[in-house]
Amino acid sequence: MKLFTILIFFIFNFNYAYASDQLLFFLETAYKNNPKLNAQRKELLATRENINISKSKFLPNISVSGSVNSNQSTNRTNQAGKALNNISNDEETKTFQVEQKIFQGFENYHSLKKSELEVEQAKFRLKNIEQETIFKGADAFYDLIYKIKRKKFNLENVDLFERQVESDGARLQKGEITLTDLAQSESSLAGARAKLISAENEFLEAKTNFVRIVSIEAPPEIKENSVLSLDVILPKSLNEALENSEKNNPKLLIAKLDFEISKRNVGIEKAQLAPSASINFSKSDTNDYSSTVDKNKTESVKATIKWPIIKGGENYSSLKKSKLEKEKSSLILQDINNEVKTDATNAWSLYQSTESILKSTKAQVKAAEIANEGISLEYDSGNTRTTLELIQSRTLLLSAKIAKAKAERDFVISKFKILAVLGNLTLDKIKNS
Repeated sequence: MKLFTILIFFIFNFNYAYASDQLLFFLETAYKNNPKLNAQRKELLATRENINISKSKFLPNISVSGSVNSNQSTNRTNQAGKALNNISNDEETKTFQVEQKIFQGFENYHSLKKSELEVEQAKFRLKNIEQETIFKGADAFYDLIYKIKRKKFNLENVDLFERQVESDGARLQKGEITLTDLAQSESSLAGARAKLISAENEFLEAKTNFVRIVSIEAPPEIKENSVLSLDVILPKSLNEALENSEKNNPKLLIAKLDFEISKRNVGIEKAQLAPSASINFSKSDTNDYSSTVDKNKTESVKATIKWPIIKGGENYSSLKKSKLEKEKSSLILQDINNEVKTDATNAWSLYQSTESILKSTKAQVKAAEIANEGISLEYDSGNTRTTLELIQSRTLLLSAKIAKAKAERDFVISKFKILAVLGNLTLDKIKNS
């Protein structure tokens, strides 16, 4: 058992070590294992069968049947009450029948076109869930990176304050600082430990969320340099983003196809009011073992024309219902069209703002590091810097580092969001970035 565990551990870490991009490795894992995504793949295969079902309505129906009938009549009498002979009648019949529908008011045509539209819609539903899976996987991955960094920064901060408390204790004994200064350092250490506990809890939550979405354990470490760039081609303007989303957004394309399907449903219901024609050919062989004519072959051809006039109002109500559902689909399409425009605008705005915030936080960290280094040197040399100033400097540096880590996460996730709104969030797109 121990050897097996070591082998699994080795294979697990081997995969991580030789994966060119951890992000792609995790996204491919989620892409393969996500139950919702796999269910939609089966749904697409099932929907494709509707085309064959619709095509079958154009083809003839062929059937073969057979029957054996045995009748016996006993205790027979005539009108005068005189007994008659018993009769035994055994009959065997074999029938071959072909029925071909010639015209169904274009019902079959609309059914076929509807099935083809449903297959296209199922493809876009699959694409939509694929994008959701990739986005959630990326969001969980980059959130894990952020929480790892946050925990690391808080751990470093606790270590600094522990050393400061130890140093301030020695300086207090020398009379270089007051008891108040030491109390400030101890208070800051207690606050830093509380923040570390909070960061550790958030890290555990991020790990749990990662496992839930990706379906494998979170990695022991993450190669940040290979995943934070995501150099993909994005729209150069908001208008370009809106145009692309209108053409490729799967949610919008699903709504458009739903409207087209509703048109076909109206055509199918109209066909219920139209005349229909069919032709039927049958051939039967009958063997009558009790009759003087022991064999009989029959062939028949029957043409049937039927025109439903009224079915208790059902056909007219069904047609009215399909027209109302068509109007509903049209309204839903308008709403989703507006929703996609809003999503594209928000995604573009988020991308622009997160890029600016990331640049600002980088400058903030650089300035905070310079300031903290200077204040720390001045404080350690016994200059005019107070304990409170040192604490404030370290707090500002910690906040700046955490803000920068969050801005890095938000910026790269904003790219995924734009790709999703544009309908371009695919594994191939990420591989080629």
